[in-house]
Amino acid sequence: MTSALLDSPAIAQTPSVCHLPNGLTIVAQQMPVEAVSLNVWLRVGSAVETDAINGVAHFLEHMIFKGTPHLKLGEFEQRIEQRGAATNAATSQDYTHYYITTAPDDFTTLAPLQLDVLLNAELAAEAFTRERLVVLEEIRRAADSAGRRVYRRAMTTCFAQLPYRRPVLGTEETVAALSVEQMRDFHARWYQPSRMTAVVVGNLPVEAMVATVATACEQALPERLVPPGYSKPLTPEPLLTAIARDEAIDPQLQQARAIALWRVPGLVDREEAYALDVLAAVLGRGRLSRLYRDLREERRLVQAIGATNMTHRWQGVFYIAAQLPAENLPRVEQAIADHLRRCQDEPVAAADLDRICTQVANHFIFSNERPGDRANIYGYYQSQLGDIAPALNYPERIRAVTAADVQAAAQRYLNPEAYAFVSARPA
Repeated sequence: MTSALLDSPAIAQTPSVCHLPNGLTIVAQQMPVEAVSLNVWLRVGSAVETDAINGVAHFLEHMIFKGTPHLKLGEFEQRIEQRGAATNAATSQDYTHYYITTAPDDFTTLAPLQLDVLLNAELAAEAFTRERLVVLEEIRRAADSAGRRVYRRAMTTCFAQLPYRRPVLGTEETVAALSVEQMRDFHARWYQPSRMTAVVVGNLPVEAMVATVATACEQALPERLVPPGYSKPLTPEPLLTAIARDEAIDPQLQQARAIALWRVPGLVDREEAYALDVLAAVLGRGRLSRLYRDLREERRLVQAIGATNMTHRWQGVFYIAAQLPAENLPRVEQAIADHLRRCQDEPVAAADLDRICTQVANHFIFSNERPGDRANIYGYYQSQLGDIAPALNYPERIRAVTAADVQAAAQRYLNPEAYAFVSARPA
């Protein structure tokens, strides 16, 4: 397989993918840089939670680092930092992601620690009680952010049933009600090799990196494995047929915020997503985009505006977000609808399309040059789709998008008379 992503001299080979008998998938690639990045992706996030335990996946991400039978509380971070390595983690609706970046000489020593904390987290009751306070404070800080408040309301308005409508952090009520036993059950069910993808990229032979991760996983496996959890495919919600409106007064705002949203295909229907990625750039990525030039530069109706095609696993969201004076809300909403109609009625000019496709493709390439970046993108696609091909061919797929593709995507998914519109204005 060839693609623009493989043209760089820094890439010695295409990634190797192997599947272990215990269910773990390992993706490995050698790069001539003095670092090795191990990313472990679990195909589990807030989307597999029930409403009653909303927030447990993110809370568990915190608890993973609180010790194992082989590592005392704080020892994992201490040993990582002693070697000048780095570690972090993140939770989303569809995945939970952990990584360490080490010097090549330290990889065989530090990589097993990552697998140990993931598979053998002790989840002690005392640490659980202490860390709950940290998570609750994180939820409160998120509630203090005007932008996050509007975004949360936007997702709740856009989705009626899918778990993407819930906050990844959970709510104060759900997190306060969680028990350590519920978390232990969640961990035992979902944190298993069959739901894990380990991606290792750096300056070591591929065979050595694969062997290190495979051995570490075998050694870290708990003695008793419960049957793994399997989530059923989620059914996408139908396209909106009218305008779903949610308006609020927010005393903390200095300017109004507005988000317009449309339900679009998710990652599992990624063939539909390429044209929408290009369409987002046409409308609202950069100073040359249509909405920015019209509403920010020419008519001065907004302070900021942008468009994003966000592909959750089962269903995506195309959204346009703006910061603006409250009195301009009606005019900006109308202008967005007018621009969508133009996208539906007129194909993008050839010169503009070539520039925009190059911009989108190169942004992808430039943001995936380091070992950690490469491990991220491989892990994301392999964990979500069981396939790294989209990580390799994304630039060429974007460059292949035609004006007719963009126009058809606008006509099919971005109805200017049916969308969710969420706004918040100062008191």
